[in-house]
Amino acid sequence: MKSVSRLLVILIVAGLWSNPAKAVVKLPRLISNGMVLQRDTPLKIWGWADPGEKVKVEFLGKKYQTKADKQGNWKVDFPSIAAGGPYTMKVNDIEIKDILMGDVWLCSGQSNMELMVYRVLDLYQKEIDQTNNTNIRYFKPTIRTDSQTPQTDFKEGTWLPATQENILNFSSLSYFFGDQLYQKYKVPIGLINNAIGGTAIESWVSEDFMKSYMDKWKTARAKADSIRATRSSSGSPVRFNFNAELAKNDPGLGRWSKGDVNTSDWPQISLPGYWSDKGVDLRMGSMWFYKEFDVPDSLVNKKDAVLRLGRIIESDSAFLNGTFVGTISYQYPPRIYKLLVGVLKPGKNKLMVRVILPNGKGGFVEDKTYELRIGSQKIDLTGQWNYHIGANLKPQMGQGAGGGGGAGTRPSGLYNSLTSPIIGYRLKGTIWYQGESNTGTSQDEYQRLFKDLIVSWRTKFNQPDMPFIFAQIANLGVPNKQPVESGMAGVREAQRRALEIPNTGMAVTTDLGEWNDIHPLNKKEVARRLGMEAARVAYRDNSVVSSGPLYQSMEIENSSIILTFASVGSGLFTNSLLDGFQIAGSDGKFEWANAVVVSTNKVKVWSRKITHPTVVRYAWDDNPAYANLKNKEGLPASPFTTNK
Repeated sequence: MKSVSRLLVILIVAGLWSNPAKAVVKLPRLISNGMVLQRDTPLKIWGWADPGEKVKVEFLGKKYQTKADKQGNWKVDFPSIAAGGPYTMKVNDIEIKDILMGDVWLCSGQSNMELMVYRVLDLYQKEIDQTNNTNIRYFKPTIRTDSQTPQTDFKEGTWLPATQENILNFSSLSYFFGDQLYQKYKVPIGLINNAIGGTAIESWVSEDFMKSYMDKWKTARAKADSIRATRSSSGSPVRFNFNAELAKNDPGLGRWSKGDVNTSDWPQISLPGYWSDKGVDLRMGSMWFYKEFDVPDSLVNKKDAVLRLGRIIESDSAFLNGTFVGTISYQYPPRIYKLLVGVLKPGKNKLMVRVILPNGKGGFVEDKTYELRIGSQKIDLTGQWNYHIGANLKPQMGQGAGGGGGAGTRPSGLYNSLTSPIIGYRLKGTIWYQGESNTGTSQDEYQRLFKDLIVSWRTKFNQPDMPFIFAQIANLGVPNKQPVESGMAGVREAQRRALEIPNTGMAVTTDLGEWNDIHPLNKKEVARRLGMEAARVAYRDNSVVSSGPLYQSMEIENSSIILTFASVGSGLFTNSLLDGFQIAGSDGKFEWANAVVVSTNKVKVWSRKITHPTVVRYAWDDNPAYANLKNKEGLPASPFTTNK
């Protein structure tokens, strides 16, 4: 009996020894079903496993074997593969399906790169309704973190095809760019979008290029922490609790949103517009706005009723006939609230909008759409509204409505969390749209940071000549009547000067913005211009005129300055009176200048007020709407200054 038991134990142990617990091989989220791999270049597939674990990769009839190193990392190198697919890859027991070989582009920056398709439907509804292209794939990591160390993988993210099921959540600029490339080159296009709204360039540069900025940030962070600690220990208020004070001091909360509120004694205000411009003193708190309008019986109970409330600063909640119909928590998205059947009433309808303003200048942004749409019928909502101040908050000295870190976004934080996990994934190139968050940064500093960004990414991806195509920031605000200094113009100039780096391209967008919206809708034209620069830089197509005139050099000639331009295509456009030029003498005081085209690539600039000119600048304003220099192909000239 004992010998039988001993034999059984030996057999069990032997069985365990010969069938150890299976080690799990893990892949990055990018390497997953539906991925697009870069064609015509050596590739690598990588991942993690137990140290020493054997890894076998099967792809296109070939087998590759390796094993994980002491840290559990492994990789397999592939030779160049032509465009095609769909294919299947097997990594040990993991099967990756629906793989395409094509061109992969990283799409990065801030909100104008992130802005989703559903936000631009006013311009492109019909086109988007017909979109169904499984050869365009999109990957967007959904978790936004500000990491202290470079990450090796995303926590979330899936490759999605450009179909009706997914397209509304694609980045609009990424999609139109990818579609343009697909239509031109007929190869699958992969779009990796890691853009995050409101981010500064410092957060996107890798840390080994950011030592001086990191030191400044750490000093500022330590100072902020010290101030908070001192206030806390002394019993001083650390933070003004905006939401709590708002709820405590707004008498309309829970009452005025109902359909039976009496507004007969509420004063009137004309909307749209900023209420401080109309004599209402409120810079922090809440405001209630009320309007009545009539709806014919024939338009009630329709399924396509939509309330359009333009843009509102800062956040709003809308109630129609006492029913909550929508809310937006920050100022930029358009207010487009679809109404359920039964909300509208025949005859008189009552609309109430509560607006919350954390600080600053609040109102209904002008030159936007304010109306009720029911099919093709429209009911105008502009004009006279009734209003009532809800809570008028005034923090005490030393208090503030904010609450965060007080020292800004961590330098390299977004590189660590949103770019680092892509390292190793071979790219065709990068498109970049960022700069609005750095308009308070000096031109020289942004120029250094932007060049460091390009170099650092090329270094990290081990693609020293990787095409880097970027959009200048668009025009914004009311044009100035006199020459002024401009933070936006400084960023544009820094961007223009980044063209000194080889294999870069720039799309000028100063004619594509909207004076009242930092997120202009015309993303398709921005994508077209980026695509033309990509054709030149990444696809080596020198036949295309890919940009408008670019300032090259200047020569002082008597009391005028002769400017020479590159990228003039068929020549500078001459059939218009040039505008947007400024000229200055040695005192640096700029005056509006006269300008004429004198040859295919030259412009003469002068002013009777300046007898000894030294410098010219062009389109130097947040919104240089008047600037009109372009080439015969219709592409606008980049803003510039001749100052070194």
